[in-house]
Amino acid sequence: MTAPSTELFVHPALFYRGEEEYVDGTVPFIREGLAAGEPVAVAVPGPKLDILRSALGDAATDVRFIDMTQAGRNPGRIIPKVLRVFADAHPTSRVRIIGEPIWPDRSGVEYPACVQHEALINSAFEGRDATILCPYDEAGLSEQALTDAYATHPVVISEGRQRNSPSYAPERVVERYNEPLPIAEAAEGYAFGADELPAARYFVAERATRFGLSGVRLDDLALVVAELTTNSVVHGGGTGTVYVWAENGQVVCEVRDGGQLKDPLAGRRPSPPAQVGGRGLLLVNYLTDLVRVHTGPDGTVIRCYVDC
Repeated sequence: MTAPSTELFVHPALFYRGEEEYVDGTVPFIREGLAAGEPVAVAVPGPKLDILRSALGDAATDVRFIDMTQAGRNPGRIIPKVLRVFADAHPTSRVRIIGEPIWPDRSGVEYPACVQHEALINSAFEGRDATILCPYDEAGLSEQALTDAYATHPVVISEGRQRNSPSYAPERVVERYNEPLPIAEAAEGYAFGADELPAARYFVAERATRFGLSGVRLDDLALVVAELTTNSVVHGGGTGTVYVWAENGQVVCEVRDGGQLKDPLAGRRPSPPAQVGGRGLLLVNYLTDLVRVHTGPDGTVIRCYVDC
């Protein structure tokens, strides 16, 4: 249960062990929100949705439930497509959200993007009238994940007690997980400039088809490549190189160029309907199953994973 706060945005981590502690830490939070007239959303892995629906009984009908394993498959789309969509739909009310983006089955490849997401929630919701509670499976997650939770959340709840985190430093977390992404040994590359954009798209589509991608997913990847390569030409120094390979049942595509991303929230802000352009990275996050980014003075790598 979270204590009242004078802060507009409140972002606690909830450490739990087992189903009983999970229910004890989340259901009162939900009921408090409903009693206060706050819109409530719960975005957690599918099996946890069933647990909470059962524990809430009839009150479950007043809660928006979202399967995070699907909506949050790519951590880069959780802020714009899960959290902000719900908060923005209730502009005159304080909102209350449970978001569980990190669970034991997350892969090591996914984890850096997950923890960066948790860090970026703080700047994405700064000044917003909202509470986002993030459960952490203390028994199933690594010690590193729990340590990072202290760094990405200003408040931590453990064994029913709430305290300020002594190591809260979200900006440092974003930078720490801005990890170099070496070129994969299996990668095939194609260098492009403005005149080679169509050829770059064909290069990726042809190889992705060979790797087993087809239908809508192939169309999605083609659109992702078009956005990323165009961004390289317009914002990344005019040229770049696109790489593609197969890995663990996914097609992986990355674009490297000489530009640098200055905004950590690039691709994570919903775009206003009247906005012209500027949706490229947002679209990439929406269409892919994972996005990893490394950026710095020497250039930027945007690596995208698409399930076959």
